[in-house]
Amino acid sequence: MEFLRPTGWDEALAAKAEHPGAVPIAGGTDVMVELNFDHRRPDHLLDLSGIAELRDWETGPETVRLGAAVPYTRVIEDLRDELPALALAAHTVGSPQIRNRGSVGGNLGAASPAGDSHPALLAAGAEVEAESVRGSRRIPVEEFFTGVKRHALAPDELIRAVRVRRATGPQQFAKVGTRNAMVIAVCAFSVALHPDTRSVRTGIGSAAPTPVRARTAEDFLTAALEDGGFWDSGAALPPSVARQFAELAGAACNPIDDVRGSAAYRRHAVSVLARRTLGWTWESYRGGRTTEGGAQCA
Repeated sequence: MEFLRPTGWDEALAAKAEHPGAVPIAGGTDVMVELNFDHRRPDHLLDLSGIAELRDWETGPETVRLGAAVPYTRVIEDLRDELPALALAAHTVGSPQIRNRGSVGGNLGAASPAGDSHPALLAAGAEVEAESVRGSRRIPVEEFFTGVKRHALAPDELIRAVRVRRATGPQQFAKVGTRNAMVIAVCAFSVALHPDTRSVRTGIGSAAPTPVRARTAEDFLTAALEDGGFWDSGAALPPSVARQFAELAGAACNPIDDVRGSAAYRRHAVSVLARRTLGWTWESYRGGRTTEGGAQCA
């Protein structure tokens, strides 16, 4: 195995173009596990840890641009107001040591259906900034995942950054696991209210071959909030609305049976998470708050 260590972004792109099979590594929280268990043995490792710009972020009026190697700890400590659902999800990732090394860019590159950041990115609305020596492009996050641990990157492309819409309303994330920390999600759910566009977005993790949005549930709730005048009145949602939203969220799943849970359990659990997170976000909206208070574990 050959170890490539570029000192700049252009050098990294050139190395990836010359060795399309090279596996990028920065924090190493996913890649090193696969190497240690001999699940992967690439001819080249492409170390991106020396490229400082990948650890920077920019906060604009509408979006936050996260460098691919910005660690979860920075999201938690510095971006919880702008990216509340992502900060909540980051709280549930591994241990403090893992959160100090792991990044959203690395999580996307692994493309696991159970990646903790993925539901929050889907709910918030994000784009993956991919680049190669041929140029750059932005991939909507819902189009990024193409299968189990497969993504839309070309062989010569690297993730440079992730662009996430700043929160304009409350957001939530919750997951079910065998314990509260350092655990792969049995399933996960995120919901974001977007009062500026009077719309709702969701994200589901570990309940389908790829992370997915519950689009029918989103459309139902968006229409219910508008038709009932709830955006303007801030009135309590009828239980029937929350129940229907939860059922539609569960129906959006396409899970499997495995050692962590059955398909039936995952569908039920996603429905429960959808109902709970909707309750938390709507109560926050009614109270006039647009940021989360703390991580929610279901």
